[in-house]
Amino acid sequence: MGRVSGKVVIVTGAASGLGRAQALLLAREGAHVVVTDVNEVGGAGVAQELGAPSCFLRHDVRDEFSWQHVIDETHHRFSRLDGLVNNAGVVALATIEETTLAQWRAVQAVNVDGVFLGCKHALPALVQSGGGSIVNLSSAAALVGTPAFAAYSASKGAVRSLTKTVAVHCVQRGWPIRCNSIHPGGIETPMLHSLGELAANAAPLALELLAKQPPGRIGKPEDVAELVLYLISDASSLMNGAELALDGGMTAG
Repeated sequence: MGRVSGKVVIVTGAASGLGRAQALLLAREGAHVVVTDVNEVGGAGVAQELGAPSCFLRHDVRDEFSWQHVIDETHHRFSRLDGLVNNAGVVALATIEETTLAQWRAVQAVNVDGVFLGCKHALPALVQSGGGSIVNLSSAAALVGTPAFAAYSASKGAVRSLTKTVAVHCVQRGWPIRCNSIHPGGIETPMLHSLGELAANAAPLALELLAKQPPGRIGKPEDVAELVLYLISDASSLMNGAELALDGGMTAG
């Protein structure tokens, strides 16, 4: 039996990178995964890798109607929801002075509004299913100052605080629903590569990330996926409102 056998889990932003790795591992461990993304080709490809009954739904996490559709369609197909991974995210490489209002709003719309809407609309479905787990992907940038990523750091700080708020809210309501946040450091993903291409000093950026992670390597999507699996599984039943740094010690010093 897999560690999440029979659980129905939505993973946002699952067409590539971290989300794809999470979807693959959850499915391998027995979950029915609803892959969501605005990237229809990539998302459908991941769902095909997973095989039935997992599926793909086009999903713009910034849009409330899109969230309602995903939750309703998930319940229509599986009659339950056991977990949500708010993974979708974007980044802007700009200091506070360089960040435009348009950049700021674009980052907050995906990284903050998307997580807010996910938690808001998933809670009733999780309650109806008897409980479950929400995992929010934050960042090490929420725990330390990161001058090169002003909008991104702020958005991930909001995710950290919202996670704790949702966790306490569920406790107060007597709902067996847990909500935890993961704070990765440098992870080898298309997003990291895109930052390198944008930065004039791409190589120093990568070296800086490596230098701050004692294992001496950039993290892999599978590292994050293993922690997501644990938090979705019943093995983490006492974990609630936690912020879990997955950065090799980057934020420890």
